[in-house]
Amino acid sequence: MLSIGIFFTLMIVGLSATLPHSLATGLRAHGVPAGVAAHVSHLPPVSVLFAAFLGYNPAQKLIGPHVLARLPAHQAAEIRGRGFFPHLIAGPFHTGLHEAFAFAIAACLVAALASWSRGGRVVRPEEHASEQTLTAVD
Repeated sequence: MLSIGIFFTLMIVGLSATLPHSLATGLRAHGVPAGVAAHVSHLPPVSVLFAAFLGYNPAQKLIGPHVLARLPAHQAAEIRGRGFFPHLIAGPFHTGLHEAFAFAIAACLVAALASWSRGGRVVRPEEHASEQTLTAVD
């Protein structure tokens, strides 16, 4: 449970670092007015992450039908498409994964160092007792 919490927290931290800029610039590039794009860019990173996992495109609902109606047809269709939202958050998602995997690598290195510093073979008490019994019988 703890590792899942840590990894999702790191994903959210990575997403929140670059997500607002990515959403705003991606929407403005498709003709969405700057004010609307700025409003949509302040989505909570948790909701963006779970929308992506569920295959949901919140951009069309957040932009609103009145704004989509004013856009050129090909841009409005692209914003409504299934690939628009995942493509829009791919960069921030990559940043979040990078943060989570960097932590995982560091944690594995610490664990390997701790394991290495323990020393050689560990003798359990029951193994030690059976070795003494075999020596006494011989």
